[in-house]
Amino acid sequence: MEAIMQGATVNSRQFDGHILIDRYGDFRLTDAIRPGPGIPVVPREGFRQAVYRDRRHRLRIPVLAASVSKEKLFETFLALLAPLGPVVNVVLETSHRSRNGKHRDLRRSEIDTPILASYCCEFEDMLLNDGCTGIAVLAPDKPMEVQFDEHKLLLVYARKLRPFRRIIKSFGIRRDDDMPLISEAEHLHGSEPQHYDMFRDLCHRIGAGDHAKVRQDEM
Repeated sequence: MEAIMQGATVNSRQFDGHILIDRYGDFRLTDAIRPGPGIPVVPREGFRQAVYRDRRHRLRIPVLAASVSKEKLFETFLALLAPLGPVVNVVLETSHRSRNGKHRDLRRSEIDTPILASYCCEFEDMLLNDGCTGIAVLAPDKPMEVQFDEHKLLLVYARKLRPFRRIIKSFGIRRDDDMPLISEAEHLHGSEPQHYDMFRDLCHRIGAGDHAKVRQDEM
């Protein structure tokens, strides 16, 4: 596991020991993410609700954020796609080979939801364990979005959260509006060299982005 620290500097002894810890009580982390040494946020399972505000665009939309243990994380993500409808838009997010931590977004419009889910299943290991990859799935005709982000948190933006909340609760995940998220404190992102090639393969399968341009941007 190759890891990049966001928000702190650690010595090699702290680093090597810390990245081996993947369980906190009953909660299991994927290889994509670790809390920073000193554990400013102790990972735990739960979900919380809030309202996302974009003052620039005068936008207010409810948001649900869920932290889910590794053994049911991917299954929960797939289940959350159902309320989006039979056809969705997709954004694949990558910070691979980024010198400043910025993301690149590669988009595909109007793909059948079952086909997308099938592709995701083929690349389940990478989606779970690569801390430089995220995916956002959007309904094409209404403001609804499900994100499976680089921190392996599940984020839902929708005017009506009830159907998504019902799905989350069906996996035994309880609401805790005071729950801090691992992304809100110092943390480590993990990635392996082969994950970048796997990410590009997934983009190719889905038909997201201009791969020639992506390769040119890296030169």
